[in-house]
Amino acid sequence: MRWILRAAGALAVLLSMVPVSAAVVPDADIRAILSERIGGQKGVGIVVGIIDPHGQRIVSAGGFDGKTLFEIGSVAKVFTALLLSDMVERGEVKLNDRAAHDLPITFAELATHTSGLPFMPPVDVATRAQMYEYLREQPRRGNAAWDYSNLGYWLLGEALATRTHTDFDRLLRRRILDPLQLRETTAHLTPAQATRLAPGYDASLHPAAPLSSMPAYSMMSAAGMGWYSSADDLLRFLAYVLGLRRSPLQPAMAAMLDTTRAASSPRSRQALGWVIEGDGGDRLIVHDGGTLGYAACVAWDPTHRTGVVVLSNQFGDVGDIARHLLRPSIPLHKPTPAKPKEITLPPAMLALYPGRYEAPGEGVFVIELTDGHLTIEAPSDWGLPKLQLHPASDREFFAAELPLRVTFETKDGHVAEMIVYPPRGQGGVAAKRASPR
Repeated sequence: MRWILRAAGALAVLLSMVPVSAAVVPDADIRAILSERIGGQKGVGIVVGIIDPHGQRIVSAGGFDGKTLFEIGSVAKVFTALLLSDMVERGEVKLNDRAAHDLPITFAELATHTSGLPFMPPVDVATRAQMYEYLREQPRRGNAAWDYSNLGYWLLGEALATRTHTDFDRLLRRRILDPLQLRETTAHLTPAQATRLAPGYDASLHPAAPLSSMPAYSMMSAAGMGWYSSADDLLRFLAYVLGLRRSPLQPAMAAMLDTTRAASSPRSRQALGWVIEGDGGDRLIVHDGGTLGYAACVAWDPTHRTGVVVLSNQFGDVGDIARHLLRPSIPLHKPTPAKPKEITLPPAMLALYPGRYEAPGEGVFVIELTDGHLTIEAPSDWGLPKLQLHPASDREFFAAELPLRVTFETKDGHVAEMIVYPPRGQGGVAAKRASPR
């Protein structure tokens, strides 16, 4: 009897090491996860799509379905990278070709975020000419360490379009979206599609402006700005990626994972577009996306040929849900309040904080006091508009639109520095006060 128990225990250990497919997660459990994440907030919903060799299904909360449209943000970078991979397969470009003749940056470096270009151009850039002027001012780096760059993907799209003598949106539609029959994936909603668009909300449940309404973002289609899709459409895309549907683009899809660079964590690699997390049979292939009013994630398990799409109409992060459904051992994030409780501070207290704060490697943050409110202006390549700061305590402040927080630190009774906690998920950025204002 003891050997039977020992054998059963050994088998349990082995089974626990085998990745669990999302197909075995009951719908009721998924709905419970979504309901907890929404937290009873009116107007907010999450749609989950799951696909595997047995079929596909939609699980949702908040009244949306598989046909509901959402902004997908940087998830669309996968389509840009697939376009590059397809053009390599066709012999139109090579990964090690320079993307622009006057820049020592290759197509591979742009697609793997190793170009050394900033995260974003300044938010006041309003024309292609201004974008190129800003680009020419940047150090000529290339072959740099991984650093996520929307600007790099903008240049990638420009370079691919130039090689084919057309514009990027038209090229992507003709080469990628139409062949895969992704009719709901678009940067230009029809009137009928607009009726199925979930309204986007910021971190404080206020209606969020579409990214296309901001000048710098409106030009960055290749970086995922202004793209919409549905869970149904993205599941169709995953069906091709997983080999559950056949397409002439599948060699290009497979080749996207052949070129990789070290990414942000030791167990992840940046491929063309996709991020590879884990290794061997435990790999997950993912891409997250977020805009001012939406969150998205597409993830797939090449071992079990299972994929997950998660779409939400509120700024935040749903990537943990996608990863958890594919790997239940990956924990879910704890739900957080929509925003901290705001308090009122006397004008004399607010007057202590305005000034210029310098952060090595990031740039200068400017805090101003206008009409009784503090505002923060981040370095230009953060790609953020000027935001109002709301007090949560006498030294802790938050932005309502995005989960950006600021903590002021004092020394000898004077404000010496501040810690900025960005909305992009990295740790706090320390900025020393250079001068009062």
